[in-house]
Amino acid sequence: MNALDLLIADHNRVRGLFTRFQAAVDADRDDEAATLAEDIFRELEVHTSSEEQTFYPRVHDVTEEVGEVVDEGLEEHHVVKVLMGEIDQLEPSDDQWKAKMAVLVENVEHHAEEEEAELFPTVRGAMAADDLNQLGADLEADKVELGAPTAEANANASVAELRDRAAAQEIPGRSTMDREELEATVAPE
Repeated sequence: MNALDLLIADHNRVRGLFTRFQAAVDADRDDEAATLAEDIFRELEVHTSSEEQTFYPRVHDVTEEVGEVVDEGLEEHHVVKVLMGEIDQLEPSDDQWKAKMAVLVENVEHHAEEEEAELFPTVRGAMAADDLNQLGADLEADKVELGAPTAEANANASVAELRDRAAAQEIPGRSTMDREELEATVAPE
């Protein structure tokens, strides 16, 4: 799978976590919200590390506009890391914890939307398909190195199982995803 599709899969997996997190917060299920926050942090740590180490350096100089979006993205990553550090010092029952999580969600949503609307189309148009596929393989290798599951972890699941898990995980756009997209997006059990 190419790098852009893998990164979008990461975004959608995190969006599903955000939806489930907000439902837990709205229902005052602090323990569940805390567990989901840990999952969100783990996903964001892997995603930001992979973008910073592999994706951003390879696309930064594609165009001047891409370089500017990448530079801004690095700063957005920094803000998210600072927020995660501050959130770690608080209890889920604290109003400040919930407020900081809300800001984190807003920042990540903005970041993902900006990448998908501005960065990815330009990169897709400027890079050869083979280069994007190799970059995707490198991003998957990053996940292995970081101890995170890859799409391969879902290879033995049927499409029906993947769709059921995508529904349970509140993955947006799941009804239109093909098998490869589902394998990349759905968190393995």
